[in-house]
Amino acid sequence: MVVPKPRRQSSGRWFIYLRIGDQKVSITENSEKACIRAAQLAKAEILAGKRFEKPDETTLAQALEKYIASRTKVLSPATIRGYRMIQSSRFLEAQTQPLSSLDWQRVVNDEAPACSAKTLKNAWGLISAAVLAQTGQRPRVSLPQVVRHEHPFLTPDQINRFIAQVHGDPVEIPALLGLCSLRCSEVLGLQWKHVDLDAGVIRVRGAMVRDENGVMVRKDTNKNTSSNRDVPILMPQLKTALQAAPPHKPEDPVVTYTARGLLARVNTVCRHAGVPEVGMHGLRHSFASLAYHLNIPYKVTMQIAGWSDDATMRRIYTHVARSSITDAASSLSAFFSPSAPADES
Repeated sequence: MVVPKPRRQSSGRWFIYLRIGDQKVSITENSEKACIRAAQLAKAEILAGKRFEKPDETTLAQALEKYIASRTKVLSPATIRGYRMIQSSRFLEAQTQPLSSLDWQRVVNDEAPACSAKTLKNAWGLISAAVLAQTGQRPRVSLPQVVRHEHPFLTPDQINRFIAQVHGDPVEIPALLGLCSLRCSEVLGLQWKHVDLDAGVIRVRGAMVRDENGVMVRKDTNKNTSSNRDVPILMPQLKTALQAAPPHKPEDPVVTYTARGLLARVNTVCRHAGVPEVGMHGLRHSFASLAYHLNIPYKVTMQIAGWSDDATMRRIYTHVARSSITDAASSLSAFFSPSAPADES
């Protein structure tokens, strides 16, 4: 009995999709011959009227909507917004088709040219989770390697130049909060009731993020459980700036910038200071840079900055260490250069 030619999946298994009348069956086996035999048997049963089960006609679009809708009340508005962006822009052709008819490796291959490897990986994470929730099985595919681009940060010397430049600037408080390890969303969500000048700490409780409609909303929880933390006010410049702030109510926001406005102004200060334009995220990484150069244990740095896993912290420390090695190599090279003055003794 003739059946379609099997296709080999990235997992090494073989796949045939049968469509006979209103019956649709996916066959997956460990070998090509076994796949053909199973497909022939299934086709014979369908033609003999023995297979009456109605196939699952759920499309990828329906599975995605079901998955996202079931999590709107438990996940961060920013996470849901990210899901909606993927839903509206990625795997659009595949979304129109039933899950049972899709060759997932081919779906990934078709989407890969349209976006970066990182975007594809993030989008596939949502797709595979939705499929798992619908079918109980997570598709296995090969994805392109993601090349990680290290975010720029300020060295200790550059930090001092930046602090001097930002003094008296309207962006001074949020910038110094970033240098104390706060994320941009945490800076925007900070209320005056969270600032304890007597105790010398910033109590990080909550953040401002965009919801699925692009509207800024406040959430009382942070990115992860370790993000709720008390950050010591380490800089006298920050304490002075906070003390000099105009009168305010406990519920008032400490910072009234938008995220985009904050990024633009911080980078303007960077340019005027003659340092790399690092944005708010780069100021947070600059905190890790400074902690590394001061030999502060990375576990302590993790707790202050609210990183939840040491893989992130180690990656940042490795980035900083690599920069230090480059500087050391330049110094050694200059010392051994022929132009270096010879010892007269």
